[in-house]
Amino acid sequence: MVKIVGIGGSLRPASQSQQALNLAAERVQALGASVEILDLRQMQLPFCNGEKEYPGFPDVERLQKAVAEADGIILATPEYHGSLSGVMKNALDLMSFDQMSDKVVGLISVLGGQVNSNALNDLRLIMRWVHAWVIPEQIAIGQAWKAFSPDGKLLDEKLSQRFDEFAQSLVENTQKLRNVA
Repeated sequence: MVKIVGIGGSLRPASQSQQALNLAAERVQALGASVEILDLRQMQLPFCNGEKEYPGFPDVERLQKAVAEADGIILATPEYHGSLSGVMKNALDLMSFDQMSDKVVGLISVLGGQVNSNALNDLRLIMRWVHAWVIPEQIAIGQAWKAFSPDGKLLDEKLSQRFDEFAQSLVENTQKLRNVA
């Protein structure tokens, strides 16, 4: 069974990035994968200072262990000032090749304005640097404030279909690369 870890890069209580991550996780689970969500809003992570260990922060070890044991990763971030959120970047900086190398990664960005790919492109660069494999299917949700119903459902059928394609690609490519059946 494919094991996927999802990381949401927003600290907002009503995070649309987290909504998108949860939706992607549901679609991946429906395909038979197991999913663990790491909610950075619930974790105590220090600012990365380049150390290998952070003994006063057990959530760093929890983050590193969960990602190291996963076959694939979903990263969902809001786009702030044309890039990924600082909290997402910090979480990624707290990990290394030991955790990220050879992972299959799916990327999601959520924007208040028009759709673009800045945060997604930046995440691709980071993932390439740590030797992870990013699937070609990606999701950028523009004007996210009107993308979800009050109960968290997607209002756009084409966007919902993209989530299905994203989940299918993540699971299939993870199985191929990791040789997990």
